[in-house]
Amino acid sequence: MKTTVSQAEGREFDAGLRAFFAYAGLGIAEATGGRFGAHVIRAVPGAYPLPKWHWHELEFQMVWVVRGWVRFEYEDIGEVTLRPGTSVLQPPRVKHREIAHSDDLELVEITSPAEFATHTLP
Repeated sequence: MKTTVSQAEGREFDAGLRAFFAYAGLGIAEATGGRFGAHVIRAVPGAYPLPKWHWHELEFQMVWVVRGWVRFEYEDIGEVTLRPGTSVLQPPRVKHREIAHSDDLELVEITSPAEFATHTLP
């Protein structure tokens, strides 16, 4: 591991796991040899999810909302709306889906490992 700083100024966002979000890595994957990952994720204005149930092959996933709002549904707790300052810990393999989000949504996601498979349910 190494000390890593990621400044907001000049941060570049690109396509990632979902087309309705833009992702910016925080350098955590590189600094930890892939054991952990962290991204700032922003909504792509005018692009919205098709609520599909899915789960991820990972050991840890935490989301913290910086701006806007997002509504998820989890198999174990039902529907929740996350607003600025709200966090959620998603247990390994928990089935969930995103229902909706605001155009100004920005959140931070931390995972372990950095790279993981996602499985969509029929």
